[in-house]
Amino acid sequence: MNSVIFREYDIRGDVERDLTDPVVRNIGRAFATYMSERGKKNASIARDCRLSSEHFRDLVVEGMMEGGLNVVDIGLVPTPLFYYSLFNLDVDGGIMITGSHNPPTMNGFKVAFGKSTIFGEQIQYIGKLIEEERFVCGKGSYREYKGIVEDYYSFLRTNIKLEKPFKVVVDAGNGTGGAVAVPILREMGQKVTELFCDMDGHFPNHFPDPTVEKNLKSLQETVLSEGADIGIGYDGDSDRIGVIDNKGNIIWGDYLMIIFAREILKSHRGASFVSEVKCSKNLFEDVEKHGGVPVMWKAGHSLIKQKMKETDALLGGEMSGHIFFADKFFGFDDAIYSSLRLLEIMGKEDRPLSAYLDDLPKTYSTPEIRIDCPEDVKFDVVERLTAYYKSKFKVIDIDGVRILLDDGWGLVRPSNTQPILVLRFEAQTREALERIERMVTKDLENIRKEKGR
Repeated sequence: MNSVIFREYDIRGDVERDLTDPVVRNIGRAFATYMSERGKKNASIARDCRLSSEHFRDLVVEGMMEGGLNVVDIGLVPTPLFYYSLFNLDVDGGIMITGSHNPPTMNGFKVAFGKSTIFGEQIQYIGKLIEEERFVCGKGSYREYKGIVEDYYSFLRTNIKLEKPFKVVVDAGNGTGGAVAVPILREMGQKVTELFCDMDGHFPNHFPDPTVEKNLKSLQETVLSEGADIGIGYDGDSDRIGVIDNKGNIIWGDYLMIIFAREILKSHRGASFVSEVKCSKNLFEDVEKHGGVPVMWKAGHSLIKQKMKETDALLGGEMSGHIFFADKFFGFDDAIYSSLRLLEIMGKEDRPLSAYLDDLPKTYSTPEIRIDCPEDVKFDVVERLTAYYKSKFKVIDIDGVRILLDDGWGLVRPSNTQPILVLRFEAQTREALERIERMVTKDLENIRKEKGR
């Protein structure tokens, strides 16, 4: 077994090379053991539309039942509906089989205990159980539950009111989101144009990752050609959202957070909002300006969710389009719910979406810049860079190093999931942006030369 499949937030690997039938079955057995050790025996299971997901479902269920779990299969659904099952059904955890936004040759497993996903050491523990073949034996049961989508719709109908009919373009990237989002959007009066909303595990049109600009090109073009009010893109399993305004501009995750935070603060002054170190300075300053408490934290959806619980935050979010509503919702990342909340806000406004953030200070920023860096040196490189900058500038070092300058900032952090360094820059002028990026890139190169990597 390739132990690398046990990542920070999930279990993930190449379908042919890593996720062999015995390994996948043992993931089910190890999860049953994990649950048994904690006195729990009821679990849900769901899957995405990847070509291997149905077969993996069969194998995981076998393993879960061999370990004595009573399994409820909620079928082929977006990841947020699996999360919803943890609140809606009588279960103590479960497994979502999804490759999310990874290449078609990959697949993975999000593992939940209680009401949220496990991560870090707990994921590694699942791997350890498999490695040591430490499995409980029992006789579990299996049943299908076909009502989860209707249950979810019922919740949305009760809790969200869309006051105006907008022209909405939905790009599901051939993932699972379109099949659930489009019907409820239409039922709530929206005029929907569909892009790649049929499920296809080959992902023939574009990669289902709305954080990569080229994947939003068709959505941008269609919004403009249709004269739409908004474009909404979902990733492969619909836990991340991408938004295009009526002028064809991308609204990235940190700026979406500003829109949502302003609305929440109208009725919850003093509320906390958690976001990651990659986000714009405008987000943290705007939350404070409108009477909220901004909390900058480490990147990673499990880490954001954990920090939200610690701070009783009503909203959390990442650049990558993971948006977590604890306000009127359950605190998990749901791109379908987020899109409906955005349309609800739009229904109360007399301005187009493109005008919502006109009052923010103008800044210039880069997207995420990813630089290859070997797994065995990436953390040391960032530690050395942090020590160097601490002697020269004010820094934030909760996750990598965010260097604070008078006219902008730069960030270097090690990825938790890949052998890469993640960089991002923001400044008040283009010239300052280029200067800060040049400085940090040069200093990073010098430190890597010292390490010989």
